[in-house]
Amino acid sequence: MRDVDNLIHLSNPHLEKMKDDILYHFALGTSTHDFPALFGDVKFVCVGGSASRMKAFITYIAEELGLGSVGADYPNICAGTDRYAMYKVGPVLSVSHGMGIPSIAIMLHELIKLLYHSKCSNVTIIRIGTSGGIGLEPGSVVITSQSVDATFKPQFEQVILGKTVIRSTNLDDQLAKELMQCSKEIHQFNTVIGNTMCTLDFYEGQARLDGAICLYTEEEKMQYLKAAYDAGVRNIEMESSVFAAICNLSGETAVTLISPGSLYIHEAIVTFFTYISK
Repeated sequence: MRDVDNLIHLSNPHLEKMKDDILYHFALGTSTHDFPALFGDVKFVCVGGSASRMKAFITYIAEELGLGSVGADYPNICAGTDRYAMYKVGPVLSVSHGMGIPSIAIMLHELIKLLYHSKCSNVTIIRIGTSGGIGLEPGSVVITSQSVDATFKPQFEQVILGKTVIRSTNLDDQLAKELMQCSKEIHQFNTVIGNTMCTLDFYEGQARLDGAICLYTEEEKMQYLKAAYDAGVRNIEMESSVFAAICNLSGETAVTLISPGSLYIHEAIVTFFTYISK
């Protein structure tokens, strides 16, 4: 448990001038919802791609941690929109983010504002999901130390007002070490700490051979993946860079746990939650 309150930071002075803040893609707003009452106790936020997976996750978390009754149903807090889904039990919030950098970026902007308006503190945000592994057995859990782009640079690049802005993609080193120590103690999962490569697409960007377009050879693919491995990359996905960049700017403790080749890493998350909640 952290000793000092870590409050959410908004890097936007314009929000102070707004009478109401509408979180469009969550169908929530400060004039229509009591954010501190609804979310003020949130300490853990887990985000993942699909809505159905995040509902299954919150149900699993509730049962395993004794936070809800057996067979209970958890309503979608964002039922007023079909963009994202959000579920809550106790101090745990589970939110879907869709696929790719644009989708998770929109969600994160509104999630950060939600946590700010709710006056949350000491929040840990964990992205969970699947990925393509490099040199790992299927089902291994990768704890991301930093996200790198397709050229293996630890940065997130975005064009804002016609200018290229580069932001850091490092994730919380201490939390990663704690989670790694936890995995060693429980001996249930093959877990590694490594770089996660974030790409802009699922096919060519990840050196796949089965897309509609592929203008490189299998040999060139393998050379690229070997170079990635040598650069410390252990898996590939499409959201980690902007996840790290936005969390860094907002002051959250954040990490990504990704399981190459396995759809379910709920057990790992439950164990990790129990560990870092002490």
